[in-house]
Amino acid sequence: MNLDRIGQTLRNLREINPLVHNITNVVVTNFTANGLLALGASPVMAYAKQEVADMAKIAGALVLNMGTLNEQEVEGMLIAGKSANEHGVPVLFDPVGAGATPYRTETARKIARELDVAIVRGNAAEIANTIGEQWKIKGVDAGDADKDAVSLAITAAKQLRTIVAKTGKTDVISDGETTYLIHNGHPILTKVTGTGCLLTSVMGAFAAIEADTLVAGASALVCYGVAAELAAEKGEHEGPGSFQIRLLDSLAMITPDDVRRMGKLEERV
Repeated sequence: MNLDRIGQTLRNLREINPLVHNITNVVVTNFTANGLLALGASPVMAYAKQEVADMAKIAGALVLNMGTLNEQEVEGMLIAGKSANEHGVPVLFDPVGAGATPYRTETARKIARELDVAIVRGNAAEIANTIGEQWKIKGVDAGDADKDAVSLAITAAKQLRTIVAKTGKTDVISDGETTYLIHNGHPILTKVTGTGCLLTSVMGAFAAIEADTLVAGASALVCYGVAAELAAEKGEHEGPGSFQIRLLDSLAMITPDDVRRMGKLEERV
């Protein structure tokens, strides 16, 4: 994989305009929809258990985000996920806050166990707790950054039999055999609620149009990280509110040339 291929994948996404079905949390719904629209995808937010199976089967990808959990939403996620699995639609899972409470942790493990998930995207603590490893978490934020997140991503990918994307200062994505590190992004991303959730949905957009899921996930990480850097550059002396708007603008305006110029992709061997 190289930056030229990632740039072409971005171009393909905009040409295809994939439908991404999101069952996400109430905090980020608007931001996620606008972010997908800016990038070039078509978002739909459908939650009712009476329709999620029908929506999932016609989508290009299904994104499950457990940020604001309740029993009805979990039931809807499982119904939608099983429908997506039956119809060959990739499922992406964001185990928000896994490890913060027993209910969240068990829900994350249940979804990962019962569904065929194409990509799991989370911070180190969320991924670790999803596979039963101890890693401190504060709310939905990871702690213990000194642990080996690369090994964690590889171990989780093997255990869950899926692609795992661990995001943080350095993003790591692995299928258990091939692993990439992405050195793009900006610290101000952590000051805006929902940037990680939007990233998972952006991964869904790429997975909807790219059959190689590892390429799709890495492409999303690079493009999103570059967009964040462009947004931060344009608003160097502004705060997180302005950055949020500029990030949407950058997702709309990022080009394959930006990816080739600024992308920092490293294969871990």
